[in-house]
Amino acid sequence: MANISTNVRNYFKLELLIARSCVILRQLFKSRYCLFYNGKIWDDSTTCAKNYSANIIAKNKTKVNLTSVQKTSVTNGNSNEWDLTTLTALLLYIDRPKTLNNTQIQQLDNQDKILTELRDIRNKLAHHASKSIDDVEFNQLWSELTTLLVVLGDIDSELDKIKDDSVFDARTQSINEGNVQEALRLNALGTQAHKVRNFSDAITFFTKATVLPGVSDHDRAVFYSNMSSSRLALYESNSGSSNKIEIDDPRDHRYRALQDAKQARILWSTWWKGHFRVGKVYASSNEHEKAIKSFERALALSPANVEIQNALDESRQIHGRQQRQEHLDPRLQPKTMAEKLEEMERKFGIDPEKVRLGRSLNAEIDPAAADVVKGHKYEHGDIDVKQDYEQAAKYFAKAASQGNAEGMYNLARLTDLGLGVKKDINLAFKLLEQAAAQPLQYPLFPNLSNIGIVAAEHALGLKYADGVGVHKSLPTAAYWYQRAVDHGCVESANNLGLMYLHGTGVNKNLDKAEQLLQLSSRGGDPNAMMTLAGCLLIKNDFQMAKTWYDRACEAGNIVAQTNRSQFEKALDQQKQFTDTCSPDVLQASNAMKSVFDSLKPKGSVYKQSDLEYISKYNIFNEHANRGSVTARKLCDAIEHFLLAFNILVESKTLSEKQEDLFIHELAQCYRIEHIVAQIPGIEMRQKCWDIVDRVLRRCSLDSNITGSLLDENARICYAVLHMDSHELIARFLYQCKQKYSKSIYFFQLSATVNGWLERYEDTLYDANSGLAIDPNYYELLYDKAVALRLLNKDMDEAIEAYRVFLAAAPKDHRKVPESYYAMASCYFVQLIQRNTRDIAKKTYEKGEEAEKLQLPCFLPYVSNNKTLLKGVFDTKNLLNTKPSPSVDVKLRLTDPYRVKLIKEHRKWEAETLQMKNDPHWSLLSSAHKPRATQQTAKSLIGLKAISLKEMDPTKDHVYEGHVLSAKIIEVAYVWSPSIHLVIEDEHLDCERMCIYGFPQEQGDYLTSKVYTIGSKLNIINPYLRLGANDIRSLIRVDDISSIIMQSESERVVNMCRCCGISNALNVCGKCKQARYCTKECETMDWELYGHKLICKKL
Repeated sequence: MANISTNVRNYFKLELLIARSCVILRQLFKSRYCLFYNGKIWDDSTTCAKNYSANIIAKNKTKVNLTSVQKTSVTNGNSNEWDLTTLTALLLYIDRPKTLNNTQIQQLDNQDKILTELRDIRNKLAHHASKSIDDVEFNQLWSELTTLLVVLGDIDSELDKIKDDSVFDARTQSINEGNVQEALRLNALGTQAHKVRNFSDAITFFTKATVLPGVSDHDRAVFYSNMSSSRLALYESNSGSSNKIEIDDPRDHRYRALQDAKQARILWSTWWKGHFRVGKVYASSNEHEKAIKSFERALALSPANVEIQNALDESRQIHGRQQRQEHLDPRLQPKTMAEKLEEMERKFGIDPEKVRLGRSLNAEIDPAAADVVKGHKYEHGDIDVKQDYEQAAKYFAKAASQGNAEGMYNLARLTDLGLGVKKDINLAFKLLEQAAAQPLQYPLFPNLSNIGIVAAEHALGLKYADGVGVHKSLPTAAYWYQRAVDHGCVESANNLGLMYLHGTGVNKNLDKAEQLLQLSSRGGDPNAMMTLAGCLLIKNDFQMAKTWYDRACEAGNIVAQTNRSQFEKALDQQKQFTDTCSPDVLQASNAMKSVFDSLKPKGSVYKQSDLEYISKYNIFNEHANRGSVTARKLCDAIEHFLLAFNILVESKTLSEKQEDLFIHELAQCYRIEHIVAQIPGIEMRQKCWDIVDRVLRRCSLDSNITGSLLDENARICYAVLHMDSHELIARFLYQCKQKYSKSIYFFQLSATVNGWLERYEDTLYDANSGLAIDPNYYELLYDKAVALRLLNKDMDEAIEAYRVFLAAAPKDHRKVPESYYAMASCYFVQLIQRNTRDIAKKTYEKGEEAEKLQLPCFLPYVSNNKTLLKGVFDTKNLLNTKPSPSVDVKLRLTDPYRVKLIKEHRKWEAETLQMKNDPHWSLLSSAHKPRATQQTAKSLIGLKAISLKEMDPTKDHVYEGHVLSAKIIEVAYVWSPSIHLVIEDEHLDCERMCIYGFPQEQGDYLTSKVYTIGSKLNIINPYLRLGANDIRSLIRVDDISSIIMQSESERVVNMCRCCGISNALNVCGKCKQARYCTKECETMDWELYGHKLICKKL
């Protein structure tokens, strides 16, 4: 116990107090049982419990929320096995009889209030970030808990005994040396039996050891821990054919293992292994969130324990997969190679034999590719191969050793899961990095993509998002997702879309979120389809919302299928609302929706940002010279950051002296103003992480610098660089505050993190602790005011706290306007008690005035409070706001699908034209037969108009009886075997188009005179074809007569090659043909769409 810190001891003392409360609550349950059920006695029997479960809990199942383990413990009947959450659930949510008198009701109400407070404190402890509590917070929680327990009947003097450190010492017991020796002998026999896998015998030996009297609690804790391990091992050895996850039977070995582990934890609360054993049982029963909490407790008691860290990483990894509902994703269900090929044939018409033949031919050219194919066969099983993960890993490793990206990725995947090789999360991560670093083009065939790279990029995004095996960093996850999206990964498009939708790791951007979800949905991601349907429903686009939801269900999205009736009900209600409400009400509703959509989510220090403070140094310096304190701080921070950055880039490897100087400068930057430290690129950020980790390691090993300024600075850098890992950094900062109790910056960082975690009491405590060091530290004065406002207990106190901040802070501090808006919101909350509308309005106007003093980099000013209050104070203007157009012309120019189509089209045309004009190349062309036949109608009469968005991009289908109208926005320069175009419909959606079946001698005429830029056409019975090579959508025409060109008067004359408007006056200076309406369009076409690919070809 001597090596356990005081703060960790404090945490476990409170845990002991919580455990003690269970004794009182069990008696309270039994007395209520007797009161509620006509004097019946709860006798802890199974019969009593089964009747109670069937007749009482079943009737209250919507209110009494118990886990499977808790349900099993109740059904078992032994109330001594019930924990506090089980007891409070039964006490608080079981219906009372209607025969109670007023005195009894009042007494129960008072008890329920205490139970609720007790449960809330327990939850706060269970979810405590660090499992480490300083003396001030400990004394506060201790006082709250003991007050509640005394009211419930506990004895104050007995509770005080738990507060002393001696509570962790082995209690004075009457020891029987003979029994101790016998118990140790039995334990040794049990341990030996466990080693040889005789688990039943081991359990017998351990059981005999636990019941011997005169044995110390710590020894008995060891016996119970070992017995828990053997019971769990016995379950695992017997459950090979069982897929059972939940514990629903008290005879389940895991249930008994859990009780044994909890008993070990009770007997020796500061021994890590008891908590570890509890976590292992929860992990075995798939309750990984609970497992994580137990492993975190164990790690707090044994921080360097690799066994605990590995178990914690594994539970976090599985919990991440569960949160993403990967187990419900039909694409991730195991299939043999033959089944995969059959699915490809069914969905896309791809001949399995041709696929096998292609792989065989490729294997003859590239031995590494042959090894990858063998690896897949052994991993999934095939017609002539039995599934064998070990052989699969062997072949993937062989391919990886030859530099094959697909081999690296698949070996990483198996290593991550421990299939065929030893599970090693760190090695898997390194393999993913190696795969992602390979060239994008297949080395032997540069026109083909290098398989494995995109999947590795997506996997790295997941790693950084979950923080498993690597420091959690949402901006870095977004970086890898974006790379994968750029290379065609639909799963990353979905994940990145969700990040933009919620503003996690990136700035919230609903338009960008919808574009990415559209891109992912087009690529066949069922999860994106369901999310997109929800986004479209909110926008009142009912037809497409239903269309995408139906597509999600058809694509196998189990969640969508399960919730279909709820979605349809919500759609009907929303549609009914829009159909029946007046235009004014609908406009007001849409306006308020826009207000709420514009609200910023809770932030993070390292969000991806387009704002570059360094480039604005001269502007800041000018303001600083005119007396701006805020600008001077920004300049000072930038100067320190540039010194740090120059050290970082001056050489690949740094000496210890250079690393120390880098840490000093970066920490100084963070202390002054962290927002300026935008570290560019993942490689630079990784280099920063590595340096900080190395310096921290040196500090921990060298006693001369353990408590030094270098150690303090390194800790500051570590905290800010990893601020996205809120729970991790909250734990880390607890240690920092204890070690450097006079360093105010740790209190500021801790206040910030606790605010993000919505632990406003902790934020307030951090702010007050820091202000005790420096009462005028205005950053903490602001944090204090925010915490008081969000606690929503005393708005007058919050308003006064904001006033104190405003009196101390510079007038151009970036939080000054926000403080006025927050004060106005406090006044607005008080409207119910008193008429504060006028003062709220005046305070709001002070915020607007304060904005005029802000530095240009902080304008236009963004504030959620301002946005909400503006909707209240400026209702008239809000209602007069014109609704946004259904299609944003400028927004669609950056649509990733549009950009991808145009860039790929131009690249293909340029390369094909180059080969055609090169005498050393022979341009061979071939075409795959269409899966469906397009029938041509004689006229447009009777045909129904259809748009691109109404056509399912995931299915090969001819839309009989329909006509698609579009204009040509990208033309063809070659025409063998087909004319490749890009078309755009009236909704500004675009798609590839390939025209076959025309006389080849007319190719030049058709491409130069007919299918030209800006020309409009109608396609009768359009055929949406999934490309045979890339399985992506395109409009295919096999009968040229199905195309009816619209009249010349409909053509967009001199169309801008970027935005598509007519009569563009500017002409490209190089090719003299491409036209643009503005310089902005010309720049965008060159940089975003790759005009340079075809510029000289025109």
